[in-house]
Amino acid sequence: MSSSYTAVCRMMLDPRSLNLGERHLMAIINLTPDSFYSASRAVREDVAQRIAKAIDDGATIIDLGGYSSRPGAEEVSLEQEWQRLAVGLDAVKQMDRSVVVSIDTFRSEIIRRAVEQYGPVMANDITAGEYDDNMLRTVAEYELPYVAMHMRGMPDTMQSMIEYEGGVVEGVISYFKQRVEEMLNAGIRHENIILDPGFGFAKSMEQNHELMHGLDKLVALGCKVLVGVSRKSMIYRPLSITPEQALPGSLALGWEALSKGASILRVHDVAATRQIIDLYNYYTR
Repeated sequence: MSSSYTAVCRMMLDPRSLNLGERHLMAIINLTPDSFYSASRAVREDVAQRIAKAIDDGATIIDLGGYSSRPGAEEVSLEQEWQRLAVGLDAVKQMDRSVVVSIDTFRSEIIRRAVEQYGPVMANDITAGEYDDNMLRTVAEYELPYVAMHMRGMPDTMQSMIEYEGGVVEGVISYFKQRVEEMLNAGIRHENIILDPGFGFAKSMEQNHELMHGLDKLVALGCKVLVGVSRKSMIYRPLSITPEQALPGSLALGWEALSKGASILRVHDVAATRQIIDLYNYYTR
């Protein structure tokens, strides 16, 4: 491990000390030009401002993404993804405040560069380690918290792969039982594994709602669960509205996810969701 790793560890909060027994708010910072929700796209000039506002609004985790995972998204090279992410990482590094940083990537080299150049991060992998054979070993090497998401195929093919024998809930649970075993075998500690059922990924609108109904069954596997439904089509399509109008529905399903046992909400609207989490904590104390 390089000396630079030790030197930069203090520049971001160490996610390995994150208390996952608490409920956390993960703010989405899209460093891409083609996120499905246009208001979430952060251009170079306002990245630092957006991150600072997310922290001020109550985010405990900042999720930086340099590769859009929306359905039909085009491929992005490793170097292009890294250049985008470095903008966000530099912004956090230069702040006079600290926060846990999550990197939304399925490439182990991106995680390795982030750790070596900026310090420990949380890895948020939409492929649960299936795209890159080195991902699980890399996460284990640095003892990082690891978000493993359920998806089939890749962004350009996933919506053609929505058939689940036995139903979507059982399909997702069966998948994670196998993947969690593989994560443990790779050396990732159980307490560092966070499961994301992948709302909107290789699932129809009806299956997304079926999955929310059965979320407590996924929680019962014993790993912490992250839910990301913010402004997604499972909200705006049934209501015949746009993503820009979908905040109330996002908050409603955020509360539902908490009631089912979710530990992390990944959202675009930090201040509003902070109220939901704080009120839920008060309501259930």
